[in-house]
Amino acid sequence: MTVTLRSLETAVPPTILVQTQARDVFAAQPGLTRLGQRLVRTCFDSAAIDTRHTAVAEMSVDFHSDDPVFYDGGTGLLLSPSTKVRNELFTVESTKLFIEAASKAVAACTGITADDVTHVITVSCTGFFNPGPDYKIVRALGLQPSVQRYHLGFMGCYAAFPALRAAKSFCEADPSAVVLVVTAELCSLHVRTSNNPDTIMGSSLFADGAAAAVVTARDLPTTGPVVVLDEFETVLTPVGEDSMAWNIGDEGFEMVLDSYVPHIIDDHIVGALEPLLAHNPALAGAPYRDIKHWAIHPGGRSILDKVEAKLELTQEQLVPARETLRNYGNMSSATVMFVLKHIMDLPSSEAREPICAMAFGPGLTVETGLFTKVSPVPLLGSQAADTAADVVAFGVDPSALEDAVSA
Repeated sequence: MTVTLRSLETAVPPTILVQTQARDVFAAQPGLTRLGQRLVRTCFDSAAIDTRHTAVAEMSVDFHSDDPVFYDGGTGLLLSPSTKVRNELFTVESTKLFIEAASKAVAACTGITADDVTHVITVSCTGFFNPGPDYKIVRALGLQPSVQRYHLGFMGCYAAFPALRAAKSFCEADPSAVVLVVTAELCSLHVRTSNNPDTIMGSSLFADGAAAAVVTARDLPTTGPVVVLDEFETVLTPVGEDSMAWNIGDEGFEMVLDSYVPHIIDDHIVGALEPLLAHNPALAGAPYRDIKHWAIHPGGRSILDKVEAKLELTQEQLVPARETLRNYGNMSSATVMFVLKHIMDLPSSEAREPICAMAFGPGLTVETGLFTKVSPVPLLGSQAADTAADVVAFGVDPSALEDAVSA
């Protein structure tokens, strides 16, 4: 049975953080030591990030409030609201992103309406409330009240993979199922000033965003690219349990992000890919760069550098991940979905192109997926006939292909 990701849409809050401006704000905080100031400048400048988005409107340098909670633009001071205050903002602002991304994904899926959705899976590690985002989506989109709802909470940056894997399982169990997967993270709610290197690193990287996908095994028409969810695997590295963590403190959630994480990934990424690629012997014995697309979670520039060097990938293969990091920062679980959308939006030279996807999170956990991008690519002669036979299996209208060829 072929289970396919039919649409993938993203959403971000309107407030933009310019990396250089954010760097100057953090570096100017009065409690920083001289070493802390140097760490702030180094981390922010080396992050390979230009802009990020935040749901905290007052964190913009242009925003002014008479009663600031997170950032006092008048004094330039970063404030320390309680976890309760931060979570209350999460409840309001994450709901907006969950609903926006979900609405866009359903609207973009040809042949599907809100009434067709049978399952909703929501993902977040940056806040909690109940009735949760799964409930809010059902109500806002007018889904059937009988829709099955699931929430994956507090898993971290790799959580989109368990969500997509669960969606695939639901569709394999019920071929008529239509699963809406929505992930939204408001990482910026938890930034704070500190001399702690882990905290400084997190403040330089993390941002807010959401993504939603419609997954189904139904045979549906489409004229755009779709992604077949072929295989998933999970690997725990033998070291690194204490190197990446996400804890709840009195003044927000606290990130542990050891600088040794890129080295752990460098040491164990090949082993983590072995069980995934074993599903496809042709790929298992070939150079990694023969897999055309790589949807890598950009946890940070150093992680991408290590993956590129270790797997001997081309610079072009890292563009989707690096561009996502540059324009949006690290949005935890939503980030790899942004990378996957970048790949879906790229022009295709072949009807079927392999994608290897991966993300890293607490544990140290490595989640991987092997997908196939299927596109109605215009080809000539017998190639066009072969392509039409391929794409019709995924619900692509052959007439759309013929029109493209004749054009």
